[in-house]
Amino acid sequence: MPTYVYECTACSEQTELVQKVTDAPLETCPQCGGRVRKVLFPVGIVFKGSGFHVNDYAKPGRKAAESSAESKPVASPDKKETAAGKS
Repeated sequence: MPTYVYECTACSEQTELVQKVTDAPLETCPQCGGRVRKVLFPVGIVFKGSGFHVNDYAKPGRKAAESSAESKPVASPDKKETAAGKS
């Protein structure tokens, strides 16, 4: 069961409460009887480094550098100009 933290808007007292997701939220402060609000905390997930998606989901047998190089557009051979053709 998750632990929820409620903070009183009147006395700023914080209360931790272990309750089911389906339980009704706390509405009054157990200390002074004032209104409480649920305190939200940031999610504990961090993506570090560059290219984590490419590294994790690259096709088997390929390195990350190879798969990212393939995604760049390549000019077709008929559109390339040669040094001899520019004269």
